[in-house]
Parts: sequence; structure tokens; C-alpha cells
Amino acid sequence: MNIGTVKEIKRHEYRVGLTPSCAKSYIAHGHSIWIQKGAGVGAGFADGQYAAVGAKIVDGADAVFEQCDMIIKVKEPQSEEFDKFRSGQILYTYLHLAAERTLLDALLERGVKSVAYETIELEDGTLPCLKPMSEIAGRLSTQEAAKYLERPFGGRGVLMGGVPGVAPAKIAIIGGGVVGTNACKIAVGMGADVSILDISSSRLGYLDDVFGMHVKTLYSTEANIERVLEESDAIIGAVLIPGAKAPSIICRDHLKLMKPGALIVDVAVDQGGCVETTRPTTHDDPVFSVDGIMHYCVANMPGAVPLTSTLALTGTTLPYGLQIADQGLESACRHSPALRQGLNTYAGRCTCPAVADAFNIEYTSFENCI
Repeated sequence: MNIGTVKEIKRHEYRVGLTPSCAKSYIAHGHSIWIQKGAGVGAGFADGQYAAVGAKIVDGADAVFEQCDMIIKVKEPQSEEFDKFRSGQILYTYLHLAAERTLLDALLERGVKSVAYETIELEDGTLPCLKPMSEIAGRLSTQEAAKYLERPFGGRGVLMGGVPGVAPAKIAIIGGGVVGTNACKIAVGMGADVSILDISSSRLGYLDDVFGMHVKTLYSTEANIERVLEESDAIIGAVLIPGAKAPSIICRDHLKLMKPGALIVDVAVDQGGCVETTRPTTHDDPVFSVDGIMHYCVANMPGAVPLTSTLALTGTTLPYGLQIADQGLESACRHSPALRQGLNTYAGRCTCPAVADAFNIEYTSFENCI
């Protein structure tokens, strides 16, 4: 199979879909690798490193799209890339289609076979290709909260860990999954006063076992959400429904409960956000204010640490990519329930039920597509 990766064109996205090590693995399996010139530079990988393992370096993205059977990316295609896809081509990347109707329509119209990292799911509910980026986004969310609580950035002027004689910042994390747990680790490490909310009693029990008296665990009820909004200096939204649009947990009316200059970091922005007032931002203009409340809503947070992120991501995406390349997408999906869950579009049909539900369109199972 001809497999290629192109330079990411989303604003301040420096990650790359294939490392030289990944390219070497595909080539060892008998496949050809095409790399757009400069695709890996932002993540610290020079063209020469790809060439040294046998990859073909080409100018521009067009040649990669024209020659390759499978395109491996990091972020969802941008509008400038839509027309480069052709019917039957495999796209393997993050998609977040439940929040991207225009992209969904483009993939359906062009007959692209798309596999979304974020919906590849194991039998125990684990999302192996989403997990590493969730870990990074969770840890970054607390770092960014510490920064944007500073007064020069519009925050309340509160130091995350406080100082002797002065209380630390109060941080509330809504959602106790991978993002929330990793946000909690960093917040506790920085000395913040941390509360974490979740709807699952077993998850709250796990968090209590892990963090003990360092955090307060709360059921995610309306009353508790309002309570932490009133008390907290920063809120981290870490809510996820796999493949689906994130539920709106904080509405605009809630903002009036918060302290002036308080901060919301909405990590769920890729899936539409769990805050009504969320809108996607970029690393060069990450925050905005609504009713005196700061919002940090960068849609590709892990892109700020591209070397770490690329290594973490490709370590999990490579095995599934090799299955697709070695067996063909159809056979790979037949043999791997996890990959089958990852299939979002196929030959003009929507094959992800959560995406279909988000837009009230027809869902077709993989079995009925073949």
C-alpha cells in the first residue's frame, strides 16, 4: 500500500502523523511511504531522517494525496484539503465529526473511508488512540489555567499554589476520566485546592483512592456544579461522550455565579465544548472573555508540545495503521472490533452511530456497507 502524511495546516499545529520510526515500520512490512517535504519539522523530525529509512520526500501535499491509498494525519482535514481526497481513499486521523458537519459532508460526498482515532474503542471502553492526547491535554489544561489566572492575561491574579499564609487557588475539574485525572495530578502537584466532579460513583471511588485527602470528590449534580462555580478560581471542563458532541454542562447563566476574572478551560472544545459560551481558539489567541469570565478554548492543545505529543500519539496509532495497511481496511475491520468502532465514513455512508445521531442522519453499520 502507498501510505502518506502531509504537513498539518491547522493554525499552530506542529504534530505529524508519522515519525521516521513509524515510516521504517511500514516499509519493513512492504509498504511505500510518501512524506510531504517539511511535514515533520515542527515536531523535530528532519526530512533526512525520513529519507534515511526509505521514505519518499515530495514537494507539496498534492503529490501525497494523488499517490497514496491511505493518508495518515493528526488533525481533521481543513477546507483547503477537502478537494484533494478521492473516492475509496483511506483517511486515518482525528476527525471529531460530531462537531464538524461541513467535514462530514465533504467526506461523504467524496466517498472517503475515514477512520477516526478518537472512536477506536476496546471492549472495556478504553479509547487507546485518544488516551495519550487526553493525558497531555489534561496536564496542559492545569498549566494553562495557572498562566491565565495571572492578571496580565485577564485573570484574577491568583497563584495556583498560594504561599504561606495565603490560600491556594481553588480549581474544579468537571469530569473524572483521563483528561480530568491528569488535570488533577498537575493541580495537586502545584498545590491547588482541587475538587473533581463525575457522575460515576465507581470513578469517584477510584479518584478518592488515588488522591486521598488531596482532592474533594463530588457527584456531578446541578447543585454541586453551581457550588464549585461560585467558589472556584478556575474550572476545567473534561467531559467526553465517545464520538458524540459534548454535553453542555455550563450555560451562560452560570457565568454570573463565578468570580470576576475566573477562568474556564474547556478541553472538550474539539467535540463542541461542554460550556455554552465556548468557541474554538488558537494558541496565538487562546483566551476571550464573556461576562467577565475568561475562556481558554484551544482546539488542539497538545499541538503546543508537538514532540511529546507526536511520540505519544504515533506509539498508539501505528499498530492499527499497520493492520489497515497489511490486511486492507475491510479485512482489518472484520478482524478488529476496535478498528470497526473507529470507522466513521465508508463509501458515502456514515458508519458511526454517535455522529449520525448528532446530525439526525442515516447510520449504516460496517457490515451493511460491504
